[in-house]
Amino acid sequence: MKSIKMRLVFFSYFITSILLNTQPAFAESSDALLMPNAPMNEQVLSIPGDPDRPVMLQVTVFTPNGPGPFPLAILNHGASGDTPPASQPRNRTTYAADYFLSRGYAVALPMMRGYAGSGGKVEVNWCDFLSMGLRNARDVRAVVSYMEKQPNIDANRVVMAGQSFGGWNTLAFGALQYPNVKGLINFSGGLVASNCATDLKLSQAVSYFGEHSRVPSLWFYGDNDKLFPVETWRKMLERYTKNGGNAELVAYGKFMENSHLMLSFPESFPIWVPKLDAFLAKIGLPNQLVYPEYMPTAFPPPSHFAAIDDVNAIPYVNDKGRELYQRFLAKPLPRVFALASNGSASMQNGGFDPIKITINQCQQHAPSCRVYAVDNEVVWVRPTSAPPTTHFATLMDQTALPYVNEQGREGYVKWLALKKPRAFVIAPNGAWSGTSRGDDPLAQALSACNKMTSGCQLYAVDDAIVWPELVK
Repeated sequence: MKSIKMRLVFFSYFITSILLNTQPAFAESSDALLMPNAPMNEQVLSIPGDPDRPVMLQVTVFTPNGPGPFPLAILNHGASGDTPPASQPRNRTTYAADYFLSRGYAVALPMMRGYAGSGGKVEVNWCDFLSMGLRNARDVRAVVSYMEKQPNIDANRVVMAGQSFGGWNTLAFGALQYPNVKGLINFSGGLVASNCATDLKLSQAVSYFGEHSRVPSLWFYGDNDKLFPVETWRKMLERYTKNGGNAELVAYGKFMENSHLMLSFPESFPIWVPKLDAFLAKIGLPNQLVYPEYMPTAFPPPSHFAAIDDVNAIPYVNDKGRELYQRFLAKPLPRVFALASNGSASMQNGGFDPIKITINQCQQHAPSCRVYAVDNEVVWVRPTSAPPTTHFATLMDQTALPYVNEQGREGYVKWLALKKPRAFVIAPNGAWSGTSRGDDPLAQALSACNKMTSGCQLYAVDDAIVWPELVK
């Protein structure tokens, strides 16, 4: 065997020592702001509804800072069958409103008559979907007419959107042929009523809407909508367009457990935000992000670093941190888990911007906080990527290490007892380096070895051998 003239041995414990002198901290919260931490200039107005059926409607108005005039977005709310209309909360916490504010719009959110603070009674004829939509649309028309007269509103740039029942009322509004509303956005719109032929009533009414509307519309529907199956909304679209309606469909497939609630989750932004931007551009309305403070932090894509339920794969944290992660897994969506190289961790579910909240909590105890998981996906990415796993040897076989002497193999055994993330590096002259934890253990291990010699290469990362098989 060719002798090695110089053998360097270097094992770096310094990162671990720093960590042992730092007390990790843990934070858990579900008490968070439901709206942007940005100027909303909120007003709650009482506005007359349809003059033929006098009533005062409660309307929430948000505007960005400044005098305007602002383009106007009208947002029509849905209804919960579990809550009496008068007990339903005023519609104000909605990502759709945040979106339009971020694009520089004023936003008006009217409550239907009989809902929340609006006067009058809910006008119910559950099997007459057409008249229900048109009556609500006439109330909304009165709100639009009122808002257009305000000095800070640009009456020539108005768009309308609605979700569920509100989406249905939005489609009905198009049949009124109001001139200044340039586009309609329908998020899972429709009605459901027991003891009625729901699909038939929807098709009949939407045929009328399509026949009488010439306003461009954008429709969003998913495959796992628990109120409106695919065959229902596709039939609605067919009847609407066949009778002259102008509609563009975004069929986005499955979304979480129920696509009917898509608009309620920030995870849906990649589905609808680009499509809505393009639609607004096509109809000549503002569509660029001008106030980013109104939008939450975007969710990062999955990294596939580990399975979401693999608690032992989480880097840095101790048993207490893993317990926090177990609680994170039991929380409803949206949820975020963040960690730092000193072992600190934090979690948050709900709120307007769960990523920002979680990072801010974590950074109270460590500056290097990063998001590990969101919802049902691990998103954590190593600062320095690891080579692919090989079959050069098993992790525990210290006799398989190339180049190193007995002292190096003993160092490797000690390295195996260190916490993850960790990296072990070997050089052709027998030098070696091992690191554990820290902000970037792979880069640290390579740097420590390269200070002593050249040709350093990763042998193992965490629980995987990454040394090339051909060298064996």
